[in-house]
Amino acid sequence: MTLADRWLLPDGMKEMLPPRARQVELMRRRLLDLYDSWGYDLVMPPLAEHLESLLTGVGRDLELKTFKLTDQVSGHMLGVRADMTPQVARIDAHRLRTEGPSRLCYCGSVLHTRPGHMLASRNPLQVGAELYGHAGVDSDVEVISLMLETLATVGVKGEISLDLGHVGVFSQLVEAAGLDDAQHERFLDMLQRKALPEIADFVAGLHCDEAVRSQLEMLPRLNGGIEVLARARELFAGSEATLNALAYLEQVAQRIRARYPQIDLYFDLGELRGYHYHTGIVFAAYTPHFGQALAKGGRYDEIGRDFGRARPATGFSADLKTLLETAAAMPEVAQSAVLAPASEEAELLKAVAELRRQGVRVVQALAGEDTPACCDRQLVRKGSEWVVETL
Repeated sequence: MTLADRWLLPDGMKEMLPPRARQVELMRRRLLDLYDSWGYDLVMPPLAEHLESLLTGVGRDLELKTFKLTDQVSGHMLGVRADMTPQVARIDAHRLRTEGPSRLCYCGSVLHTRPGHMLASRNPLQVGAELYGHAGVDSDVEVISLMLETLATVGVKGEISLDLGHVGVFSQLVEAAGLDDAQHERFLDMLQRKALPEIADFVAGLHCDEAVRSQLEMLPRLNGGIEVLARARELFAGSEATLNALAYLEQVAQRIRARYPQIDLYFDLGELRGYHYHTGIVFAAYTPHFGQALAKGGRYDEIGRDFGRARPATGFSADLKTLLETAAAMPEVAQSAVLAPASEEAELLKAVAELRRQGVRVVQALAGEDTPACCDRQLVRKGSEWVVETL
């Protein structure tokens, strides 16, 4: 590595400089205060922990994203977290063991071996909230509402579109078709890519009921407005479990529409993000100003099973850095400061301390230093007192 290359960051790694770093920190505080006002308690999991804990329940989705290293103390394999959700699930299941609903929130850095998409960094600042211990429409509506409030607090520009789906539709259909593991994974891959010609060829080669083959082929086309649910009910009329999933999805949608009539609702029954650990409704928020989901989440009732407590769970997460890149206006950061002279005089130091307690930015001069560019005022002595004057 050349001397010049030593100052380059690895591909996909991003750092924040003034004033952006301060703006991100101010927004982090606002969001955590928002979550606190909704009754969500802050947790701070470690950056790295045993690999088995990080990959529990979601291994197939996170293993390739997770940096792995050997613990020099124990010799065990550790992982640097790629997602905080498994850590929060461990905390709820093993450390807190709360009876009844538990509301937890977090904000911290995660690390990815590869970027999630072309616009993503490999070191996002993940912010999110999880609700454990309740299975039903109420908790999903609460979490989706908090996700939308997060976007409103950040001030994301443009109309927000809420994408809703339910993995139960896919799960029931795969079971009805009798797909083996290889066929299951192949169909899932094609569905995620919306590869309609491939799906048609795949379905034509299956030996299952004609109605099920028709449902498999139609699944990637079940997207659009609320009318999608009516089409799906007609298509899956013989499956009680699928009809229950559709009814659940409609209940959530109706309540969200009542709370946020300005939000555009979009339904996609073939959307299976996080399929390997989501167990019910899945959701994501989009804006025309960004080509990927701004925030996403869903229900994942089985994630705590390997920690000895498979409680119902629902939650969402987002990259705070990405959210701020799509904000209509960044948080205001005070750039001006008061210049205090270089002196150890007791009354001056007392005046400086008092200003700082009031939230005023005070820079004390250093010997031989020119006036810092950020200073537009100064502390000067007026008789026996130190007062602030314009420079």
